[in-house]
Parts: sequence; C-alpha cells; structure tokens
Amino acid sequence: MNVVAKTETGRALGDAFAVVRDRLPGKGQIADQRRQAFEAYERSGLPHRRIEDWKYTDLRALMREVLPLAPLPDAAALKRAAAAAKLRAIKGVRRLVLVDGAFSPELSDLGKLEKGLGIRALREVLETGDGALAAQAFASDNSNPMVALNGAMATDGVVIELADGTVLSQPLHIVHVASGTAPAAIFTRSLLRLGRDAGATLVESFLAAEGAKAYQAHDGLVVSIGDNARLDHVRFVEDAVDAFNISSATVSLGAHAHFNTFAMTSGGHVSRYQLAVACAGEGSKVETNGVNLINGKQHADTTLFMDHAVPNCASRELFRAVVDDRAHSVFQGRIIVRPDAQKTDAKMMTRALLLSDEAEADNKPELEIFADDVTCGHGATTGALDQSLLFYMRARGLPEKEAQALLIQAFVGEAIETIASDALREVAIAAAQRWLEARA
Repeated sequence: MNVVAKTETGRALGDAFAVVRDRLPGKGQIADQRRQAFEAYERSGLPHRRIEDWKYTDLRALMREVLPLAPLPDAAALKRAAAAAKLRAIKGVRRLVLVDGAFSPELSDLGKLEKGLGIRALREVLETGDGALAAQAFASDNSNPMVALNGAMATDGVVIELADGTVLSQPLHIVHVASGTAPAAIFTRSLLRLGRDAGATLVESFLAAEGAKAYQAHDGLVVSIGDNARLDHVRFVEDAVDAFNISSATVSLGAHAHFNTFAMTSGGHVSRYQLAVACAGEGSKVETNGVNLINGKQHADTTLFMDHAVPNCASRELFRAVVDDRAHSVFQGRIIVRPDAQKTDAKMMTRALLLSDEAEADNKPELEIFADDVTCGHGATTGALDQSLLFYMRARGLPEKEAQALLIQAFVGEAIETIASDALREVAIAAAQRWLEARA
C-alpha cells in the first residue's frame, strides 16, 4: 500500500483551495471536476525528478510551493497592466487581456467581431451553464499534476469559437499580464475551437507590469481544430526575472487540418511549456518550433508530445536553445506512432548553443513506433559558437559581442522563419534582439 504523507505546503494549499472554492466559477459538474482535479494533484503534489517527464525540472526543488491565489485586479492594477500591454503591443491584432487571472473587457478589443467569430470570458461560460463548452475546457488529463492543479484553480480565461468556413483576417492576441506587487499565483485556462474549413492566427504573450514580482503563472490552453482548418499559433514568454510560468496546451486536429506553432521563451526564472498534440484525423499536418533564449540562472523547459493515431499524417519539430551564464535549457520531445498510423512522416531536431562553460542543455528526443510503414527520425546536438567564424568576423572589424549576436541570430533564425506571418516574424526577431542587447 502506498501512503502519501502530506507536507505543510500540501496542507496549506488544500486549505487555500477550500477557502477560494466559492470564488471559482462553475457549479455542479464543473465544481465536481475541480474537486477531482485537486484531489488528483494532492495525491502526487509538485512533480519531482523521480517522475521521468519531470526529471530535469524538479518543481519541489525549484518552486517548492504553490502561492496563494492572486486577488482580483483593482483600478491601480488595471492601470499598470494597461501600461505593460501597451509597451508590448502588436499592430494589427485583436487584443484580449487577462490581468492577474481575470479577463479585462476594458483593456480588450471586443468591438466589431468578424462574422463567425465568438469571444467570451471563461467565467461567463461557466456561470451561464454552457455545458458542452465547459466540459471541453475542463476535459483534461489529471495524471499530469500541474494540469490537474490548473483545472482545479483556474479563475478565468478566454473562450474563442470560429464557425465553419470562418477565416479571420486579423490575428487574435491573448495578453497575460501579472500586475500584483505581492507574490501570488495566477491560474488561467482558455479554449479555442475552429470549425471546418476555418482559419486563424493566435498570439499569446506573458508579461509583467512594473512592480510585479515573484509571481507564478499557471496557464492552460485547449484547442480543437476542425477538418480542413488551419491554426497558426505564436507564443512569447517575457515574464519578470523572478517569475514562474507553468503552461500546458492540448491540441486536437481533424482530417487534413494544419497546425503551425512557434514559442519563444526569454523571460521568467523558471518556465515549463507542455504541448500535447493529437493527430486525430487523417492527412493532418503539424509544425512545432521553438526557441529558448536564457541566461543568468534561468531554467526553461519545453516538453512536446506528438501523438500520431491515424494514417497519413506529418509532423515536424524544430527547436533551438541559446544558453548563457548558469542557465539551464531542457527539451523533451516524444513522438508516438500508433499501430494504425501507417504512412506517418515525423521528424524532430533540437540544437543547443552554449555560451558559457557553466551553461547546461538537456535534450531528450524519443520515438515510439508501433507501425511498420512510416518515415520517422530525430536528432540532437549541443555545442559552442564556431570559433573560426567568430575569428573571421572579428578579423574584419566587428566587436566580439556584435559578432556573437550575428551568429546567434543566424542560429535561431531557422526556427523563427517558420512563423507564417511576416509581421509576427518581425515581432519574434525584435524579442530576440532585446535579449541580445540586454546580454551585451
């Protein structure tokens, strides 16, 4: 018999859940799902290195405890959040702002929605009793403790629906802003549903307002992509230097659907992005790409799970990490090809660039193949800057830092080039340049 001894931290979080339970939206079945999710989290607690998927990101050592739930933002918090969102504003997008875990209509662009587009706050969906949407938003795998905790504690988020045949001309931009000046935990969960033949671009940004410190951002995203639909997803993590960001996304693709995603992490003290993609319809295509730009004592973990369950699907995974000082980058990519998934074409490549003798990069690509007519492959490399190229550039008058910056830009450029939108590609390049300038 296994006996789990509760720590003081575990008891404190259990008490906190009991206190805030009435504040969390959703009654009846949703309340039961929250309780079950929290019980699932309590059974395991914060994940640690003895769990294989968390071998390189031991939250018991790195995070130690889950902070109390952040209070609802007041006028001062909204003002700080507005300033932060303006500083990282992206032109030509429809902005949807979450402040300290609460959807903010006053900071969001909700006017003149394109035909076939519906946008609501998750709290509204849960409180008005839309059972089907609520069930989809909270249909998570509680075997992952941090996904379970998010399901138990999520206070708000954004629910986006695209009707069949709706192709948005304007990207949607979900902006997560932490504004609190006291350490607190923020729990959000969003749902995106694309109908048949629909198309959209979704951007996510994680930001800190001036004065925000030592917060924890726990986010969940649930995506359903219909037959013949396409979603382009771009994600930027620029949290405060002492912040924690634990985010999860689950994506399901219909037949002949296309999912292209790019994620860049340059902020935060500890971050982990968990992406699980299921090719549920024949002929679907997935492109997952990412970049970690970290230094100091940052820890950034990207964990991808690609599930090929049906025939004739293709996936590509491309990941780059630039690691300086005593930072630690982690990439875990697992591709599973189920017995019925014949004609699968799946490839994965991860490369890490170490700029310091104390920098660390752990790359763990995996293939599990149960079909015999497939084309699959993976690779991983870790190394330093090419000294011959660096010498060549310095010999022609470039200062060392500038020469290094050019080589780093070229290294991450292959991943950034996978962004379909020219405008968003420029945003990613600008974010990389900010990191390089701060390093200099």
